[in-house]
Amino acid sequence: MRKLSHVLKPTFLALIILSVAEPQCSAPLVAQESSDPLRVLEEVIKRSYAIGRLYQQVYRPSWEGANGAIGDAHLFAVTRDSSLFRLYSAQFDLLKIYNGGWVDDRAWACLAELYWWHVTGRSNKAWVEDAKNRYLEARSEGRLSSHEGFWSWYNWPPTWKMNEKIFTNSNMNQMAHVACWLYEATKEKQFYKDALLVWEGDGKRPGIEKTYYRGNGKWEGKPGPAAFGKQLPWEGAEYCSWGAAMYRMTGNEKYKKIVVATAKRIMDPANGWVDPVDFYQITMDGNGAFVHYLIDAYLIAPAELSDIPLKVQRMLEHVWTNNRGSASVILHRLSDDAIRNGWNPQGGEDGYGVDQVGSLHAQSQAVRAFGVFAFALREKITKRW
Repeated sequence: MRKLSHVLKPTFLALIILSVAEPQCSAPLVAQESSDPLRVLEEVIKRSYAIGRLYQQVYRPSWEGANGAIGDAHLFAVTRDSSLFRLYSAQFDLLKIYNGGWVDDRAWACLAELYWWHVTGRSNKAWVEDAKNRYLEARSEGRLSSHEGFWSWYNWPPTWKMNEKIFTNSNMNQMAHVACWLYEATKEKQFYKDALLVWEGDGKRPGIEKTYYRGNGKWEGKPGPAAFGKQLPWEGAEYCSWGAAMYRMTGNEKYKKIVVATAKRIMDPANGWVDPVDFYQITMDGNGAFVHYLIDAYLIAPAELSDIPLKVQRMLEHVWTNNRGSASVILHRLSDDAIRNGWNPQGGEDGYGVDQVGSLHAQSQAVRAFGVFAFALREKITKRW
C-alpha cells in the first residue's frame, strides 16, 4: 500500500496554526477557489474546529463517534494539533469504541484506529492489534459469507436467529476495506486474501465486482430503503475507498480505473445523484462518508479527478451557508455550528435520521467531511496537483 504523505513544511504549518489561533470572520470558500488556496484551507480548518466543538459534547464511543474520529485523524495530519492526539488517546480512547451490532459498526471503529495509526507515524501497535481482533472476531462468527451465491460481508451471521433482516450492502463491505489496511499494518496474508476474495470471488462464487459492477462506473444492486435493504446506498461511490485501497495494496490498475470511472459517474449531475450547482447528494445522507469516498478516489488519481476538490468545496460551502440563505431546512445552525445529517436544502432524503441536526450521527459525519477535505486540500497544495 503506497503511503500518504503527512509531513508539512514549517512555514505551511505556521500559517495553519496562526489561522486556527486567531479567529477571523468566516469567509466564503467558493469566492476564493482560484485566487488563494491556502486561505481556503485555513477556512476549512476553522470550520472543522467549529463543528468539532459540538461533536465533542455529544460524543459516544460508538460507530458514530468512530466517524468523527476518522475526520479528526485527517485534520490532525494537517495541523499536527497535539490536543487531537490526546483526545483519542485518553478521553475518547479509540480502544473503548464498542463494536455495536451490525458488522459495519465495527468496520468504522477499525478504520478509525487504523487511520490514527497511520497519521501518527504507524507506531501505536495497540490500535492495530485492536482493529485486528475486532475483524477476526467478526470473521469467526461467519459474517463473511457466500450463502447468497457471492462473497460479501453481512450485518449478522447468516446462521443466527435474529428479529431483523440479515442482509448485505456496501457498508458491510467496508470490512474488506479494513482488511486492506490490516494487511498494510501486519503483512499477514490472510487479510490480503480476504480483501481479494470479497472483490474477486474464489472461482466458484463471484465477488462484488461481478455481482454489482456493470462497467463505466455504474454499479447496480437490489433496491430498498437506504439503511435497511438497498445494496448500494451511495450508488457505488462507497466502493471508491475500498477500491483505492485495493489499488494501493496490489498495484493493479484495474482497481484505479474502476474507482475513477465510479467517481466521475457519481459526480456528473447528468446522472441524477448530485445537484448540478452545489454537488450535494439529492436523495441520500451519510455525507461525511460520501465526501471521504470521493476524496479517496481523488488521492489515487488527482489528474483524472481534478474537479473533485472544487465540487466538494461547493458542497461544503452550500451546507455552511444554508444554501446561501435559501434552504427550507436548517443545514447549519449558526448558534452552535450544528450540521444537519441530510444536505438537500429542501429535505426529504432517504437514509437514517436525515432530519437530525447536531446529533452525534449528524455532527460526526460533518467532522469527517470537513476533516477529510482539509487533508485533500493540503495534499493538493503541497504536491502541486
